[in-house]
Amino acid sequence: MADRPSRRGLAVKVDVRDIRKSFGVTPALNGISLSVADGEFLALLGPSGSGKTSLLRMLAGLEFPDAGEIAIGGRSMHGVPARERGIGFVFQHYALFRHMTVERNVAFGLEVRPRQRRDSAAQIRAHVRSLLELMEIGDLAGRYPEQISGGQRQRVALARALATQPGLLLLDEPFGALDAKVRKNLRVWLRGLHNRLGLTSVFVTHDQAEAMEMADRIAVLRAGRIEQVDTPDRLYAEPTNPFVHEFLGESVRLDCEVRDGMACFAEPRLPPLPTGCREGHAVALIRPHEIELLRTPGPACVEAVHLSGPTARLRITLGPLAFEVIRSAAECLPAVGQGVGVRVSKVQVFPRAGG
Repeated sequence: MADRPSRRGLAVKVDVRDIRKSFGVTPALNGISLSVADGEFLALLGPSGSGKTSLLRMLAGLEFPDAGEIAIGGRSMHGVPARERGIGFVFQHYALFRHMTVERNVAFGLEVRPRQRRDSAAQIRAHVRSLLELMEIGDLAGRYPEQISGGQRQRVALARALATQPGLLLLDEPFGALDAKVRKNLRVWLRGLHNRLGLTSVFVTHDQAEAMEMADRIAVLRAGRIEQVDTPDRLYAEPTNPFVHEFLGESVRLDCEVRDGMACFAEPRLPPLPTGCREGHAVALIRPHEIELLRTPGPACVEAVHLSGPTARLRITLGPLAFEVIRSAAECLPAVGQGVGVRVSKVQVFPRAGG
C-alpha cells in the first residue's frame, strides 16, 4: 500500500450496457447504458423513483441487474461481490460505527483485509493519520461519531471510503442530511479532493444546483431511463426534451402552433418566433432570464416585487400565464400593478406529446 493517499492515477473507466432491473413487477432500470471516463466526475440526477440510487447500488455490487452488463476498469462485474470491486461507497447517513473512534472507523476496511493482503498495524495507523489530515480532520482521530458535527462525520465517511485506495468513488446523496451552508462548503471541497486524488466519481443527487456546480457531466434520469447525458452548460442551454428543460432550472411553458418555421402563440399573444421544430402542435419553453421587460406600457402586469440583497424577483402575469423574472435591485424597477411590455429573446420548441 502506498503511504500517501493523494497518489494520482487510480481512476478507472466505467461502462454500463443495457442494464435492466425490476423489484417485483415494478421496473427500476429500463435499458440503461452509460460510460464514465477515467477521472470523470459524473452526477446522476433525477426525481425520486427515477432509478439513480438503484443504478449506483448496481455499480457498488449491493444489487445485481436482471440483464445487461457492468464493467469497471475493463473487468466485468458479473457476480463480483461489493468487497472485490475496488470501489469506495459513501452513504447519505454516514453509516459510521458509533462504538469506534474516528481513527478506528477509517481503519476498519484495512484491518479486516485477509492477512496476506493486510499491512502492519503501524502502516495502517500512518495511512489513516495521513488520510485524516487530507480530510482536514486530523485533530478528531480520538473522538466518537456522536462527538463531531454532521459535516465532520461526512468527511470521516469519505476518509473510510478512500482508505483502501479505490479507483471508483460512489456517493449517494452524501450531503442530504446537512444544512445549506455546510452543503455548499463541502461540495466545493469534495470536488477539489476528487481532482487532487485523480479518482473516478459517480454522485447521486436530486439537487440540480449541486449537480451543475460539481459535475463534469450529468446524466438526467426519469422512470428508469436516461433522458440526456451532457455537460452542465449544454444540458441547460440545449435540452433534448421538455422534461430536461423543466427539471434543470426555471421554465415558462406556453402552448403554440408551428407554421412555416415559426412558433405562433394564441394566448398570450406574443410575436411569432423562429424555430426548427416540425409543423403542428408544440410546446414552447422559455427561461425567465430570456424574457425582457420593456419600459413601455404593455399587456403584462407586475403582481409583486420582492427585494433580496442585490437581486429583485418580479412576479409577472401575462394573460393566463404567471412567471417570475430576476433583475438587479439597482435597476429602475416597475411598480406593483404597473402594466409593462415584454420581449422574448429565445425560445425552445418541442413537439407536443400526442400532437
